[in-house]
Amino acid sequence: MTLNLRLAAALCAALSLCALLAVPANFPALGGDARLTLAVFALATCAWIGTPIDDTYIALGAGLALTATGVISSDTLFGTLGDATVWLLICAFVLAAAVARTGLAGRAAAFLVGGARTVRQLTHLTTAALVVTAFAVPATSGRAALALPVFLALAKALADRKRLVVMLALLFPTVILLSAVATLIGAGAHLITVSVLWEATGDRIGFTQWLLLGLPLAVTSSHLAAEAVLLTTTRRADREGPVHITAEEIQRHSDRPVTGPWRQAEKRCALLLATVVALWCSEPLHHVSPAVVALIGAVVASSPALGTVGLKDALKTVPWSLLLFMAATMAMGVALADSGAARWLVSGLPGHVGPAVFLGVVVAVSTAAHLVLQSRSARSSVLVPLVVAAAVGAGVNPVTAALASTAAAGFCHTLPASAKPVTLFSDVPGVPTYTPRDLLRLSAVLAPLTAALVLFFAAAVWPLLGVPVTR
Repeated sequence: MTLNLRLAAALCAALSLCALLAVPANFPALGGDARLTLAVFALATCAWIGTPIDDTYIALGAGLALTATGVISSDTLFGTLGDATVWLLICAFVLAAAVARTGLAGRAAAFLVGGARTVRQLTHLTTAALVVTAFAVPATSGRAALALPVFLALAKALADRKRLVVMLALLFPTVILLSAVATLIGAGAHLITVSVLWEATGDRIGFTQWLLLGLPLAVTSSHLAAEAVLLTTTRRADREGPVHITAEEIQRHSDRPVTGPWRQAEKRCALLLATVVALWCSEPLHHVSPAVVALIGAVVASSPALGTVGLKDALKTVPWSLLLFMAATMAMGVALADSGAARWLVSGLPGHVGPAVFLGVVVAVSTAAHLVLQSRSARSSVLVPLVVAAAVGAGVNPVTAALASTAAAGFCHTLPASAKPVTLFSDVPGVPTYTPRDLLRLSAVLAPLTAALVLFFAAAVWPLLGVPVTR
């Protein structure tokens, strides 16, 4: 569908709904605030789907409209910028800037990938290395940018084996996207999910609990996806030949040493990162907020005496547009919950569906949502408030439903424009990479595989970790 057709369809749908909401006789159970909220929500969603306007601009406009009409207060709108999850992400980006400045990523890549002797070993060692980056670099686009030089080094070393290069080009964004669920800071959508759950139900998911629930899913889905990528893009003959990637080949694409003695800056940064992650994981023991831990780490990482990056330079790497988008969509979520709009939207759903059917529908819709909404954060902003409200009515644990929706929304591999990492690796100058047909072939296998895996974890694994399917 062309952009003009999408815009026309989205605009017609939004204006039709607004016209229906404007008639008081329609939907008598809806209050005035709920009607305004639904109208703004519909217009914002259609603008995200059908227009090239920046997602953040649309979200800010929606938040401003809800404030100007009195649905939410100005304190609610501006207070979301001071939310602990926003500060957690800001400080995580400062820490990531410190890590990138030292070149620790290159050392890790040389250590892990250099041990590969077969194609399958190379695939899974690369996957393991990419999963680990979820703890050091927030946001999937940041991890993709950090991993690109490593991919270029591998591509040059395997230049005579084109199918393996294409396989690696597809492997990098696939694992980056699926492994993001490992940590709370893996994607902005996770922070939106946590905020919606807190506002709607009072349930708070901390860094440690998210890690406990998300890391096993991230590791399992990433390595299964690695096998899917390997089998759909290579032939048996491609997989049988030996490989040997040397540290020198990786060094050519890094401006920091990847072998040899560690410099003092590298040692300090590695120790700081390990300490911060350990404190995040041990939150139940010391009860210090992850945002406070991240702020301490950011201050140390940018300090003149112990830091490896200046604070001004580190703050330039923070995606302020994403943070404003998160804050505005958090305010939209508050409006949906407090006005009763979310409850009304899901009140017409069948009331006697079983938990398995409910979760199946949630996962299926969330998996397919990237075809309509390219922004992962926008998908969570639209889906999670509705999923949480519907879960309460269906007798399903809203935490389970929200996590399943967010995890399933991590699949966004169908088109080159479906996610920034997929776009980045689809066009690398001078390197053979994948085509839209390769993506479609992989998606045909990966979409049902990841959806089934999320359902399995929601029904069988997460209950063992303290998050039951029903309340």
